[in-house]
Amino acid sequence: MSTRTESEADLAPMETAQDLAAYLASGCKPPEAFRLGTEHEKFAFRAKTLEPISYFEEGGIRDLLDGLTRFGWKPVVEDGNVIALSSNGASVSLEPGGQVELSGAPLETVHETCAEVHTHLKQVATIGDELGIDFLGLGYAPTWTHADMPTMPKPRYGIMKAYMPQVGSMGLEMMFRTTTIQVNMDFASEADMVKKLRVGLALQPVATALFANSPFKEGKANGFRSMRSHVWTDTDNARAGMLPFVFEEGMGFEAYADYALDVPMYFIHREGRYVDMAGQSFRAFLDGKLPGYEGEKPTLADWKDHLSTIFPEVRLKTFLEMRGADGGHWEAICGLPAFWTGLLYDQSALDAAYDLISPWPFEALQAMRDAVPAQGLDAPSPVGTLQDLAVKALEISQAGLKARARTNRSGEDETIFLDDLWEIARSGISPAQHLLDLYHGKWDGDLSLVFRDQRF
Repeated sequence: MSTRTESEADLAPMETAQDLAAYLASGCKPPEAFRLGTEHEKFAFRAKTLEPISYFEEGGIRDLLDGLTRFGWKPVVEDGNVIALSSNGASVSLEPGGQVELSGAPLETVHETCAEVHTHLKQVATIGDELGIDFLGLGYAPTWTHADMPTMPKPRYGIMKAYMPQVGSMGLEMMFRTTTIQVNMDFASEADMVKKLRVGLALQPVATALFANSPFKEGKANGFRSMRSHVWTDTDNARAGMLPFVFEEGMGFEAYADYALDVPMYFIHREGRYVDMAGQSFRAFLDGKLPGYEGEKPTLADWKDHLSTIFPEVRLKTFLEMRGADGGHWEAICGLPAFWTGLLYDQSALDAAYDLISPWPFEALQAMRDAVPAQGLDAPSPVGTLQDLAVKALEISQAGLKARARTNRSGEDETIFLDDLWEIARSGISPAQHLLDLYHGKWDGDLSLVFRDQRF
C-alpha cells in the first residue's frame, strides 16, 4: 500500500464529484511522456530459523531500513518510527506483516525498471547478509500462521486490521501473508484510459495464471495455484474485484469517481494522526456530512488516501495499476512490466488486445477470474484454456515490444524479458506447478527447502 505524502496542493478542498474526476483526468499525458513503474513485495525472514522478522527486534526490519540509508535512501518517519525510505521518485515501504516493498520510479523502458529492481535486490541482500535476513519471492507465506506474523508500526494498518474481519473472511491473510508484483501504466486520454482499463481487467487472469506462485499454506499444498488471488475473493468485496461497470456505456473518469465514492472509507488523516472512519461514506464526506466532521469537505489528500484503499484487479489513480500477479523472482519482476508494456504502450498492440477481448461478455471475464486461483493455466477461457489465451496475449505483447524497439546497450529489445513467460505459456508449467512438483518430488514434502530455493 502507498506511503502517505502530502504537499500544499493536496490541501485543496474537493467541492464536487467533478473535482474528484478531474484529479483522475489530470493523469493524461502524451504517449512520448508515458512511463512505467514496477512495484514488488517480498517476505523477510531470519536465515537461520526461517521465521518472519519483526520491526523492533535487534537485526529486524527497523535495522534493515536504517542499513539501506547508506545507499542514499532518505527515511520517512511516522510516530517516531521509520516506516519507509525514498529516493529519486522511488520508495521502499512496509506492508502490514513486514513484507518489504520497492515502489519503483516512473521509468521509460523495461530495461531501466529491471535494472532498478536488480540494484534494489543487491542493496537489500547486502544489508540482509549483515543482519542474518533473507528474502522470499513467493505470493503467499508458505509455512507461517497468522499468529507468527509481526505487525508493523503504521497506525493505518491498525485501523484496517480491526475492520477487515467485519467485511470478509480473508482480509487479514491478505494484509499479513501475501505479496504481489504490480505495474503502473500511463494513459493519454479518457478514451485511452478506458481502453487500457478494459484490456487490463479482461487479461488480468492471464497475468494471474502466468505468475501464479503461491501453492502452499501453513506447511502444506493448499489446493490453489495462486492462494494470493483466492484470498482476494473474500477480503472485502466492496473494494475489490473485476468492476463490471467499466465495460458499460459511459465509462470514464466520472464513472470511476462515482464508484469510488461508494467504497467504504478506512480513515482520514488529521493533525498528524489517522482517524478511524472505517465503513463511513466518502460520498457523505463530500456532502459535508462525515460524522464528527460535519461541514468539512475532503481535501485532495483525503481523495488520494481513499483511492489508495480501493483494491480492484486494476486500480485507477492518475495512472493504472495492474494488480493480478503473485510475488516472485527477479525474472517475474521484470517479466510483468514487459508483458503489460507490450500490450498497452504500442497502439497496434493495444488495438489488437482490445479487439480480442471486446466480444466477450462480462460473465466470461468473471468466470476466468473465478477459476484462475485454483486452476491456473488450465482454467477455461473464451479461446480454450487460459494457457491458450496466454499464448495469444504474449504474441500481441511481443509484437508491441518489438514495435517500441527500445534496446539496451547490447542492442536487445524489451522482448528478452518475455522469455520466461513464453516458457511457462508453452509448457503450461507455472511457477506454482514447478514448486508443487518439487514438493511432491525432490523435497519429499519438506517446505523448509522452499526458503532455500525461492530466496532472492
